[in-house]
Amino acid sequence: MGRLDVDRTGSASPLTPAFHDSDNSDSESNPLPRGRLFAICGLLLFASAINYMDRQTLANVAARITKEFSLSEQQYGNLEMSFGLSFAAGSMFFGVLADRCSIRYLYPIVLLLWSAIGFLTGYAEDYGQLLGCRGMLGFFEAGHWPCGLKTTQALLSRSNRALGNGVLQSGTSIGAIVTPLILYTILTPTVGSWRFGFQLVGAIGVVWIAAWFFIVRSSDFPAVKKKNERSSAALGEWWRDLLTRRMLVVVIVVTFINGSWQILRAWLPKIMQQGHGYEELFTLRFTSVWYAVTDIGCLSSGLIALWLYRSGWTIKYSRCLAFGVCTAMCASLMSVPFLGGGPWLLVVFLIAGAGSLGMFPLYHAFSQDISREHQGKVTGITGVIAWGFSSPTQSIFGYLADQTGSYNIGIAIAGSLPLVALAAIFCLWPNEPERTSKSGTYR
Repeated sequence: MGRLDVDRTGSASPLTPAFHDSDNSDSESNPLPRGRLFAICGLLLFASAINYMDRQTLANVAARITKEFSLSEQQYGNLEMSFGLSFAAGSMFFGVLADRCSIRYLYPIVLLLWSAIGFLTGYAEDYGQLLGCRGMLGFFEAGHWPCGLKTTQALLSRSNRALGNGVLQSGTSIGAIVTPLILYTILTPTVGSWRFGFQLVGAIGVVWIAAWFFIVRSSDFPAVKKKNERSSAALGEWWRDLLTRRMLVVVIVVTFINGSWQILRAWLPKIMQQGHGYEELFTLRFTSVWYAVTDIGCLSSGLIALWLYRSGWTIKYSRCLAFGVCTAMCASLMSVPFLGGGPWLLVVFLIAGAGSLGMFPLYHAFSQDISREHQGKVTGITGVIAWGFSSPTQSIFGYLADQTGSYNIGIAIAGSLPLVALAAIFCLWPNEPERTSKSGTYR
């Protein structure tokens, strides 16, 4: 069982840097001063924010680009599909690199590359160039998650990772909150005013890179073993760690929750503007509020899981209950076809957004229970499968919208997808021994 670590004052710290896993033979500690630990967590949050700022700039100006480049709904879906398929390829590529290279150097290189592509997107002159930029952005952005998850895995104990991953994941919402506000201030009626948004957001990555090298040291991470230090058997049989029931569960989970989230992320501004007639400025403001609410959901799911664990629940069931609450919230999207417009539609979008993003810290915590040495490969393989599934759904979503003249069918399907993920966790994830204590009965 994972357990909480206690600092010198005797109080439990949710972010104490330790790794105590009875399930992992390589459970080593990597203690850091608390100030530096929180600084690194802040950098992870900031990296996630930049990642989503570059990603979400397109979604927030989608109506303008659709009009300027005369795109159909399916062509816009193809832009997102290009991003997703490239993200899948990048997940595997950088997942392998994350297990073999120093995270201290790999992480800033990856961030520099995706920031540069985001910057260049502002110079795209036609649909083909935009498609190419979107594909390259997806490939390099994929490196963020193997690097980020290797970092939280190295610094946090098993019981604390859901909360730590919540901090990492919450940065996506912060970036997505900030992006509409930036665009709100720079967009003008002038054709092409959206281009400066890509250039400005792309330049922000330089600040993060400087902060990373100032704060993070190579000694903060377990040493990367050289090839001649590993047995040939270990190198040839790494895949045995991944051919397990746990790996099957996380593949199912990420496939369905990612499909749901990516549709919401990419299409919400278009659904509001072109599907329900909301003005661009209102949509930008609401999108910022929406991502703020998703951030609350993201952090809350990790806190709920940690609270349940401290209350005596096993790690599996503490995560399962938190995941179930998020699933029910996301499933509220199934009511959208019956709502029309108005305030109830906006309320449902807020509830579903919080639930949809809230599932990811819990999923990441499950994935980190598979293998410490091969965490990068776990992230890469699940990324390939998840994005391989979700990317075509973007084009299919656009096709349905073109054919039916409505986004309702697609959004209802998106809300139902996480139900499959919940069933997989509850039925297939191995049960853990009940916890016992001198003071009472634990579940």
